[in-house]
Amino acid sequence: MSIRINLLEDDIQKTLVKMTTPMMLGIVSLMLFNLADLYFVSRLGTDALAALGFTFPVCFMVISLAIGLGIGTSAILARLLGRGESDEAQSLATDNLLAIAVMVVVISGLLQLLIDPVFYAMGARDALMPFIQAYMRVWLIGSVFLVINMVCNACMRATGDTKTPALMMAGSSLLNFILDPLFIFGVGPIEGMGIQGAAIASVIAWSLTTCVALYLLFVHKRLLVLQPFVFSRWKRHAYAVMKIALPASLSNMMTPVAQAVLTYIVAHHGPEAVAAFGVGNRIESLALLVCLALSMTLPPFISQNIGAGHVERVRSAYRMVIGFSLFWQFLVFILLIFVAEDVATLFSGNNTVQSLIVLWIFIVPFGFAFQAITFLTASSFNALHKPFMAMKISLARLFLFTVPFAWLGSQLFGLQGMFIALVVSNLCVAVLAWLSMSAHLRAS
Repeated sequence: MSIRINLLEDDIQKTLVKMTTPMMLGIVSLMLFNLADLYFVSRLGTDALAALGFTFPVCFMVISLAIGLGIGTSAILARLLGRGESDEAQSLATDNLLAIAVMVVVISGLLQLLIDPVFYAMGARDALMPFIQAYMRVWLIGSVFLVINMVCNACMRATGDTKTPALMMAGSSLLNFILDPLFIFGVGPIEGMGIQGAAIASVIAWSLTTCVALYLLFVHKRLLVLQPFVFSRWKRHAYAVMKIALPASLSNMMTPVAQAVLTYIVAHHGPEAVAAFGVGNRIESLALLVCLALSMTLPPFISQNIGAGHVERVRSAYRMVIGFSLFWQFLVFILLIFVAEDVATLFSGNNTVQSLIVLWIFIVPFGFAFQAITFLTASSFNALHKPFMAMKISLARLFLFTVPFAWLGSQLFGLQGMFIALVVSNLCVAVLAWLSMSAHLRAS
């Protein structure tokens, strides 16, 4: 099993750049995956676009579970690889993927039963429910492929290989882009299925790329092995991963819970506001893509170096990425202001929705630099095997600051007040996160 980049000895800045660049391109592809769904569904009308906006928190909850499971898997594998324990890493990765597949099938089945009560509780109108049901029933069936795919990619990143996961993301996005118009609008013998077609296209793309990922892990990476099921070994591996993955998953899953509450708050301002807010959520992911890539490449670097006892390299890497994220995200904010009207026109033909998208762009992205500091710090704590510190930061951000501030801003100053409150809450949490990590690294 070869590690393409030496995380323990190579220059820190060059190593992070080499790892982050392909991941950045991969995440661009992943975000374009979501934007393609958004663009094609927007052609179906405001109701379909608003329905997709309602589905975002629930879909992101499943994605957050996958992210947390990937964090736990990557942290343990990278530390084992840093110690030179490749046989144990192979056995753990195999047991872990099997356990995760079973877990996601059970969770998906439960969510199928809760579609109506969940979305009614979020404030969805009766007119939107047929769109939501058509999309979610298919999306949940295919979610097992999405989660397994993301965990497979995390396994690859733990070895220092970020190029292969990036190519997997790009392939999935390309497939989705090709299949979306075919299944949404129909062509030839394929009948258009509207918003449900978007979900079908996603599931096909995930299933095909998941098969490729499993093949690569087994044949090329040799991180999957044929081994008998031994309960004591499976239990030991599950405990090692889940003690990091469960807190990480919980903190990540709280994000869509808070997002659902924010959507509920926005829903009081009308379906146009929900549609604009849904567009904003997708723009946010794309605007944060560089720092999101860093949050995926920094943890393997930290875990391997901690496993090898190179603490000073960890301190230097953390300081470096925080400084870069501040500079980069403010640059992105300026760029978004210049293209705000073009972006609004691209995603909606409704004048009210367009004006609300522009309002969102002029306010919310100012806080992205602070948001980046928060999730980079949380991912660093997970890599240091301090998942409860990461969870505390995430829960404080969502439920001590973001939700209360957003509700208060909405009540006092309307939608604009809510958007400003999101920026203020991100600033407050970023300061707390930075102080917490700085204190921990000084004590290490």
